Amino acid sequence: MTEMIEVPDAESDWEPATELTASRRNPARQASMFQSATWPLSSLALLSVDLEAVARRLKLTLESSWDGHGRVRAAFFELDGTDFVVTHHEGDAPGTHVWTRKGGPVDPAARGGSLLAALGVGPEAVSYSTWGVGTDLRHVPAAWGRGRGKPTWSYQDLWARFRTSPEQFVGRVSFRAAVAFLNGYDIASDKILLYGFREWLAAKLGYGRNLVYSVLAENLIFPDGRPEEPWSPETEQHAVTGLIDLIDEYFDHLAGTPEARPETV
Repeated sequence: MTEMIEVPDAESDWEPATELTASRRNPARQASMFQSATWPLSSLALLSVDLEAVARRLKLTLESSWDGHGRVRAAFFELDGTDFVVTHHEGDAPGTHVWTRKGGPVDPAARGGSLLAALGVGPEAVSYSTWGVGTDLRHVPAAWGRGRGKPTWSYQDLWARFRTSPEQFVGRVSFRAAVAFLNGYDIASDKILLYGFREWLAAKLGYGRNLVYSVLAENLIFPDGRPEEPWSPETEQHAVTGLIDLIDEYFDHLAGTPEARPETV
Protein backbone atom coordinates (compact mmCIF):
# COMPACT_ATOMS: atom_id res chain seq x y z
CA MET A 1 0.00 0.00 0.00
CA THR A 2 1.33 3.45 -0.92
CA GLU A 3 2.21 5.67 2.02
CA MET A 4 -0.05 8.71 2.05
CA ILE A 5 1.52 12.19 2.09
CA GLU A 6 0.14 14.79 4.49
CA VAL A 7 -1.34 17.90 2.87
CA PRO A 8 -1.32 21.17 4.88
CA ASP A 9 -4.56 22.98 5.62
CA ALA A 10 -5.68 25.94 3.52
CA GLU A 11 -4.05 29.29 4.14
CA SER A 12 -6.02 31.38 6.63
CA ASP A 13 -6.99 34.06 4.08
CA TRP A 14 -8.11 31.70 1.30
CA GLU A 15 -11.78 31.92 0.40
CA PRO A 16 -13.78 28.84 -0.72
CA ALA A 17 -12.97 27.88 -4.32
CA THR A 18 -16.65 28.30 -5.23
CA GLU A 19 -16.65 32.01 -4.37
CA LEU A 20 -15.96 34.43 -7.24
CA THR A 21 -14.40 37.44 -5.53
CA ALA A 22 -12.59 40.38 -7.12
CA SER A 23 -9.38 39.85 -5.14
CA ARG A 24 -8.80 36.12 -5.07
CA ARG A 25 -6.23 34.56 -2.75
CA ASN A 26 -7.18 30.90 -3.16
CA PRO A 27 -5.33 29.78 -6.34
CA ALA A 28 -8.17 27.39 -7.25
CA ARG A 29 -11.48 28.42 -8.81
CA GLN A 30 -14.11 25.69 -8.82
CA ALA A 31 -16.48 24.68 -11.62
CA SER A 32 -19.40 22.34 -11.05
CA MET A 33 -19.58 18.78 -12.31
CA PHE A 34 -22.57 19.78 -14.41
CA GLN A 35 -20.72 22.71 -16.04
CA SER A 36 -17.74 20.50 -16.85
CA ALA A 37 -19.55 17.38 -18.04
CA THR A 38 -18.51 17.88 -21.69
CA TRP A 39 -14.78 18.40 -21.06
CA PRO A 40 -12.67 15.75 -22.84
CA LEU A 41 -10.11 14.73 -20.23
CA SER A 42 -6.57 13.36 -20.17
CA SER A 43 -5.15 11.47 -17.21
CA LEU A 44 -2.27 13.34 -15.58
CA ALA A 45 -1.19 11.74 -12.30
CA LEU A 46 -2.02 9.63 -9.29
CA LEU A 47 -1.12 11.38 -6.05
CA SER A 48 -0.49 9.68 -2.71
CA VAL A 49 -2.72 12.17 -0.96
CA ASP A 50 -6.26 11.81 0.30
CA LEU A 51 -8.98 13.44 -1.82
CA GLU A 52 -10.54 14.94 1.30
CA ALA A 53 -7.19 16.55 2.13
CA VAL A 54 -6.97 18.05 -1.38
CA ALA A 55 -10.47 19.47 -1.03
CA ARG A 56 -9.67 20.85 2.42
CA ARG A 57 -6.45 22.48 1.22
CA LEU A 58 -8.00 24.18 -1.83
CA LYS A 59 -11.39 24.69 -0.16
CA LEU A 60 -13.13 22.66 -2.85
CA THR A 61 -16.61 21.17 -2.61
CA LEU A 62 -16.57 17.46 -3.51
CA GLU A 63 -19.39 16.18 -5.70
CA SER A 64 -20.58 12.56 -5.94
CA SER A 65 -21.63 10.70 -9.06
CA TRP A 66 -20.94 7.40 -10.84
CA ASP A 67 -19.54 6.13 -14.12
CA GLY A 68 -18.63 2.82 -15.73
CA HIS A 69 -16.18 2.13 -12.92
CA GLY A 70 -18.58 2.72 -10.03
CA ARG A 71 -19.25 5.55 -7.60
CA VAL A 72 -16.86 8.48 -7.81
CA ARG A 73 -16.23 11.67 -5.85
CA ALA A 74 -14.78 14.59 -7.77
CA ALA A 75 -14.02 18.29 -7.87
CA PHE A 76 -13.58 20.34 -11.05
CA PHE A 77 -11.50 23.51 -10.79
CA GLU A 78 -9.17 25.90 -12.62
CA LEU A 79 -5.70 26.58 -11.24
CA ASP A 80 -2.86 28.54 -12.81
CA GLY A 81 -4.48 28.45 -16.26
CA THR A 82 -5.26 24.72 -16.24
CA ASP A 83 -8.62 22.95 -15.88
CA PHE A 84 -8.15 20.15 -13.34
CA VAL A 85 -10.34 17.33 -12.09
CA VAL A 86 -9.45 15.39 -8.94
CA THR A 87 -11.29 12.13 -8.34
CA HIS A 88 -11.42 8.96 -6.31
CA HIS A 89 -13.46 5.90 -7.21
CA GLU A 90 -15.02 3.80 -4.49
CA GLY A 91 -12.99 0.61 -4.18
CA ASP A 92 -9.78 2.04 -5.66
CA ALA A 93 -6.60 2.13 -3.60
CA PRO A 94 -6.14 5.29 -1.48
CA GLY A 95 -4.99 8.33 -3.40
CA THR A 96 -6.19 11.15 -5.64
CA HIS A 97 -6.45 10.74 -9.39
CA VAL A 98 -5.71 13.92 -11.38
CA TRP A 99 -7.06 14.72 -14.83
CA THR A 100 -6.80 17.78 -17.10
CA ARG A 101 -8.88 19.13 -19.96
CA LYS A 102 -7.55 18.32 -23.42
CA GLY A 103 -6.69 21.13 -25.78
CA GLY A 104 -3.52 20.98 -27.83
CA PRO A 105 -0.07 19.76 -26.82
CA VAL A 106 0.62 20.52 -23.18
CA ASP A 107 3.46 20.24 -20.70
CA PRO A 108 2.08 17.73 -18.18
CA ALA A 109 5.05 18.21 -15.84
CA ALA A 110 4.37 21.95 -15.62
CA ARG A 111 0.68 21.34 -14.99
CA GLY A 112 1.47 18.79 -12.31
CA GLY A 113 4.01 21.13 -10.73
CA SER A 114 1.43 23.90 -10.42
CA LEU A 115 -0.96 21.59 -8.60
CA LEU A 116 1.74 20.24 -6.26
CA ALA A 117 2.79 23.81 -5.40
CA ALA A 118 -0.79 24.80 -4.60
CA LEU A 119 -1.18 21.71 -2.43
CA GLY A 120 2.04 22.47 -0.57
CA VAL A 121 3.58 19.06 -1.29
CA GLY A 122 6.61 17.91 -3.26
CA PRO A 123 7.17 15.38 -6.07
CA GLU A 124 7.30 12.59 -3.48
CA ALA A 125 3.49 12.79 -3.48
CA VAL A 126 3.38 11.52 -7.10
CA SER A 127 2.82 7.76 -7.31
CA TYR A 128 2.40 7.73 -11.10
CA SER A 129 2.34 10.38 -13.82
CA THR A 130 2.27 10.80 -17.58
CA TRP A 131 5.51 12.79 -17.45
CA GLY A 132 7.55 9.95 -15.95
CA VAL A 133 7.64 10.71 -12.22
CA GLY A 134 6.58 7.74 -10.14
CA THR A 135 6.78 4.11 -11.15
CA ASP A 136 4.28 2.32 -8.93
CA LEU A 137 2.07 1.11 -11.78
CA ARG A 138 0.12 -1.22 -9.50
CA HIS A 139 -1.85 1.78 -8.32
CA VAL A 140 -2.91 3.15 -11.72
CA PRO A 141 -6.72 3.25 -11.37
CA ALA A 142 -8.92 1.08 -13.54
CA ALA A 143 -10.73 4.21 -14.76
CA TRP A 144 -7.60 5.25 -16.65
CA GLY A 145 -7.89 2.29 -19.01
CA ARG A 146 -4.39 1.02 -18.26
CA GLY A 147 -2.33 0.41 -21.38
CA ARG A 148 -4.42 2.52 -23.76
CA GLY A 149 -2.41 4.71 -26.09
CA LYS A 150 0.77 6.68 -25.47
CA PRO A 151 1.34 9.35 -22.85
CA THR A 152 0.58 12.95 -23.77
CA TRP A 153 4.23 13.92 -24.09
CA SER A 154 4.67 11.63 -27.11
CA TYR A 155 2.05 13.62 -29.06
CA GLN A 156 3.69 16.86 -27.99
CA ASP A 157 7.06 15.63 -29.23
CA LEU A 158 5.60 14.47 -32.55
CA TRP A 159 3.95 17.85 -33.16
CA ALA A 160 7.25 19.64 -32.46
CA ARG A 161 8.95 17.46 -35.07
CA PHE A 162 6.18 17.82 -37.65
CA ARG A 163 5.97 21.61 -37.42
CA THR A 164 9.68 22.00 -38.17
CA SER A 165 10.07 19.21 -40.76
CA PRO A 166 6.70 18.21 -42.30
CA GLU A 167 8.48 16.61 -45.25
CA GLN A 168 9.70 13.84 -42.94
CA PHE A 169 6.07 12.79 -42.42
CA VAL A 170 4.32 13.52 -45.73
CA GLY A 171 7.09 13.23 -48.30
CA ARG A 172 6.48 15.89 -50.96
CA VAL A 173 5.02 18.81 -49.04
CA SER A 174 1.46 19.63 -50.05
CA PHE A 175 -1.51 21.12 -48.23
CA ARG A 176 -3.69 18.06 -48.82
CA ALA A 177 -0.98 15.70 -47.55
CA ALA A 178 -0.46 17.81 -44.44
CA VAL A 179 -4.20 17.90 -43.71
CA ALA A 180 -4.46 14.12 -44.18
CA PHE A 181 -1.55 13.57 -41.79
CA LEU A 182 -3.00 15.96 -39.19
CA ASN A 183 -6.42 14.29 -39.40
CA GLY A 184 -4.83 10.91 -38.72
CA TYR A 185 -2.68 12.39 -35.97
CA ASP A 186 -5.77 13.97 -34.39
CA ILE A 187 -7.62 10.64 -34.35
CA ALA A 188 -4.59 8.76 -32.99
CA SER A 189 -4.17 11.31 -30.18
CA ASP A 190 -7.82 10.90 -29.15
CA LYS A 191 -8.69 14.39 -30.49
CA ILE A 192 -5.99 16.11 -28.42
CA LEU A 193 -4.46 18.08 -31.29
CA LEU A 194 -7.36 19.75 -33.09
CA TYR A 195 -10.07 19.91 -30.43
CA GLY A 196 -11.76 23.31 -30.82
CA PHE A 197 -9.54 24.39 -33.74
CA ARG A 198 -12.37 24.54 -36.29
CA GLU A 199 -14.53 26.66 -33.97
CA TRP A 200 -11.61 29.00 -33.30
CA LEU A 201 -10.95 29.44 -37.03
CA ALA A 202 -14.63 30.20 -37.68
CA ALA A 203 -14.61 32.81 -34.90
CA LYS A 204 -11.46 34.34 -36.37
CA LEU A 205 -13.12 34.58 -39.80
CA GLY A 206 -16.54 35.55 -38.51
CA TYR A 207 -18.26 32.81 -40.52
CA GLY A 208 -18.03 29.16 -41.54
CA ARG A 209 -19.02 27.17 -38.44
CA ASN A 210 -20.42 24.53 -40.82
CA LEU A 211 -17.13 24.18 -42.74
CA VAL A 212 -14.21 21.81 -42.10
CA TYR A 213 -11.08 23.33 -40.60
CA SER A 214 -8.99 22.89 -43.78
CA VAL A 215 -11.35 25.11 -45.80
CA LEU A 216 -11.43 27.72 -43.03
CA ALA A 217 -7.63 27.66 -42.85
CA GLU A 218 -7.36 28.13 -46.63
CA ASN A 219 -9.57 31.24 -46.39
CA LEU A 220 -7.19 32.73 -43.82
CA ILE A 221 -4.00 31.68 -45.62
CA PHE A 222 -5.25 33.05 -48.97
CA PRO A 223 -7.33 36.15 -48.05
CA ASP A 224 -7.46 37.25 -51.71
CA GLY A 225 -8.94 33.94 -52.84
CA ARG A 226 -7.86 30.34 -53.26
CA PRO A 227 -5.25 29.94 -56.03
CA GLU A 228 -6.24 27.92 -59.06
CA GLU A 229 -4.95 24.35 -59.17
CA PRO A 230 -2.54 22.81 -59.74
CA TRP A 231 -0.58 24.67 -57.07
CA SER A 232 3.11 25.32 -57.50
CA PRO A 233 5.56 23.85 -54.93
CA GLU A 234 5.96 27.37 -53.53
CA THR A 235 2.19 27.76 -53.06
CA GLU A 236 1.95 24.33 -51.41
CA GLN A 237 4.78 25.23 -49.02
CA HIS A 238 3.11 28.58 -48.24
CA ALA A 239 -0.19 26.82 -47.45
CA VAL A 240 1.41 24.20 -45.20
CA THR A 241 3.44 26.83 -43.35
CA GLY A 242 0.29 28.92 -42.92
CA LEU A 243 -1.63 25.95 -41.51
CA ILE A 244 1.12 25.14 -39.01
CA ASP A 245 1.28 28.80 -37.98
CA LEU A 246 -2.49 28.86 -37.40
CA ILE A 247 -2.33 25.75 -35.20
CA ASP A 248 0.53 27.30 -33.21
CA GLU A 249 -1.49 30.51 -32.85
CA TYR A 250 -4.44 28.44 -31.59
CA PHE A 251 -2.24 26.76 -28.97
CA ASP A 252 -1.03 30.21 -27.85
CA HIS A 253 -4.66 31.29 -27.59
CA LEU A 254 -5.48 28.30 -25.38
CA ALA A 255 -2.48 28.98 -23.16
CA GLY A 256 -3.33 32.68 -22.80
CA THR A 257 -7.10 32.24 -22.44
CA PRO A 258 -7.63 29.05 -20.40
CA GLU A 259 -11.27 29.91 -19.70
CA ALA A 260 -12.07 29.81 -23.43
CA ARG A 261 -13.97 26.58 -24.10
CA PRO A 262 -15.00 26.31 -27.76
CA GLU A 263 -18.65 25.54 -28.41
CA THR A 264 -18.86 22.50 -30.66
CA VAL A 265 -21.57 22.01 -33.24
